[in-house]
Amino acid sequence: MAVPSSANLALPWIWLSLLLALCLQVMPLADGWQIWRPDWLGLMLIYWCMKAPHRVGVFHGFVLGILLDLIEGATLGQNALILSLLAFLCALVYPRFRAYSLVQQALLILVLLGTVQLAEQWLRTLLGPFSIHLSFLLPSLIGAVLWPWLATLFEALGRRLSRD
Repeated sequence: MAVPSSANLALPWIWLSLLLALCLQVMPLADGWQIWRPDWLGLMLIYWCMKAPHRVGVFHGFVLGILLDLIEGATLGQNALILSLLAFLCALVYPRFRAYSLVQQALLILVLLGTVQLAEQWLRTLLGPFSIHLSFLLPSLIGAVLWPWLATLFEALGRRLSRD
């Protein structure tokens, strides 16, 4: 019986981590804490789009966005469009991203998440009455601060899993 390679085992780990990020994204928080929640799903999607671009892309962003729409009760396709856009932007910057240091990557994460959150706010204003405050950029800033820690953690986990 052939032992599956680590490349074959990667897909379940990718989906497991993305579904965990989806759970963190919709986890209930107190009203005052909602603006401090990092964009967990966006961060995890960026990580996997940069780590395994041949396995994770726009399709994954679309599926996760549809799931997020269904869970949140948002307009169907709103989050799917936003996460697909994020995965597409990741594919555009992928060649440069890998060469950057963690600090430079964090700044690029700030730009990527800020761009898609700006697009999300624009969609919300088109779809109904919604007031815009600059606090919608806080998850981008928190995600950029968390990026070096998250990337280092997943690299260490990946090395440990491939060793076993």
